[in-house]
Amino acid sequence: MKERIGVVGLGRMGLAMAGTLARKGHDVTGYDLMAPARERAKAAGVVVEESLGELLADAGLVLSSLPRDADVEAIVEGPGGLLAQAPGRLLVDTSTVAPATTRRLAPLLASRGHGLIDAPVSGGPAGAEAGALTFMVGGSATHVARARPLLEALGKAVVHVGDSGAGNLAKLVNNLFCATHLAGVGEALRLAEALAVDPARLFEAVNAASGRSAVSEVNLPRWVLSGTFDSGFTMGLMRKDVRLAAGLAPAAGLHLPLTRAVGELWEASAMTLSDDADFNRMTQFIPANDHD
Repeated sequence: MKERIGVVGLGRMGLAMAGTLARKGHDVTGYDLMAPARERAKAAGVVVEESLGELLADAGLVLSSLPRDADVEAIVEGPGGLLAQAPGRLLVDTSTVAPATTRRLAPLLASRGHGLIDAPVSGGPAGAEAGALTFMVGGSATHVARARPLLEALGKAVVHVGDSGAGNLAKLVNNLFCATHLAGVGEALRLAEALAVDPARLFEAVNAASGRSAVSEVNLPRWVLSGTFDSGFTMGLMRKDVRLAAGLAPAAGLHLPLTRAVGELWEASAMTLSDDADFNRMTQFIPANDHD
């Protein structure tokens, strides 16, 4: 018998995952702190609870898709949260948070008879709707095995990276690479314009050679050269992830100059690119000291 899945966070990602799970025959309910998100989910046919406590009381598996560390902490430690529930829940946190947050919450939940795996994703809302996400997972093998039917319903790849926090580290490294590649593609586009070279042909050559990346092969044609800039992931969320990634180095006693430079570049972009803008707009950012 399939366990009931409670989805906490019904934004674009959470709602897409809830819909896919329901379509594939899972027993799913949802909850979001914001009433408009709850109404959109109801309109999409998702069964929505009116409180977090109601959702957690009935769900064996709790899938969270939330923007900040504090939001994840709230569903664990807040009023009506997991710590107040009967033992036996497994939190599958698909949010991107600091590894330290997961490593703090995992033993706290274990002390009350609950489990936690960090399972951040790559693939965006389109990947969630298609069941084609990539999951980068941290936690015990037992908990990962329990969550695997849920993860495989939503994903094309489930990689168990290591213990608690390892999944979030993998996601932050992934997004740091993506952020770096976006900045690099932006500078390449400026070079192409200055030297009167067709950017599509330029990157056709690059993508047939060793300089290619997912950004140059996928993001560039789909969202940048097309001018659509509607990937579903924002500058604000990527800035948050880059900030978290950059903060890992000094906390570990490391000096990583490229990571620091990328972090500073993304922070500087806030002067001209709003948090609500599509994150692929980074390819259009020109630092103030680079303007003519």
